[in-house]
Amino acid sequence: MSTAAAMKLVAILFLFLSLSSSIFAAKEVKELQIGVKYKPESCEVKARKGDTVRVHYRGKLTDGTVFDSSFERGDPISFELGSGQVIKGWDQGLLGTCVGEKRKLKIPAKLGYGEQGSPPTIPGGATLIFDTELVEVLGRNSKAEDEEL
Repeated sequence: MSTAAAMKLVAILFLFLSLSSSIFAAKEVKELQIGVKYKPESCEVKARKGDTVRVHYRGKLTDGTVFDSSFERGDPISFELGSGQVIKGWDQGLLGTCVGEKRKLKIPAKLGYGEQGSPPTIPGGATLIFDTELVEVLGRNSKAEDEEL
C-alpha cells in the first residue's frame, strides 16, 4: 500500500471514529426532552399539578433495552402529578398532556434515578427514554386546588 493510500485510510478511519463517538454521545441528554408523538384534535382536559393521572408507558435505556412497560401488562400506572410519586422527569414531562396524547420523554439521569441508578435494571447515570400515553385524568387533589387559589 502506498503512503498516500495509507494516509487516506487513516483519515477515513479517524472520520468514522469521530462520527460514531458523537452519535453514541448524543444518546445521553443533559436536559429533559419532550417529543409529542400524537395529540388529539380536541383537548378538553390537560394534566395539571395535583391531578391523579393514569399513564401507559414503556421505559427504555439508550441502547434500546426495555426495562419496564405497562403496555405489555395492560395496566397503566396511576399517580398524583407533580407530587414526587414518580421521577422528576415524569412530573415535569407530563404536565399539560391531553388525554389520549402520546409523548416521548428523554430524561437525563438528574431527573431520573441519578448516579446511583436503580439496580439491577437501570445503571447509574442512565438517560431514560419513555414512550407515554395519558389514558385518563381521574381528578384533582383537593389540597392542590387550595394551593392554586
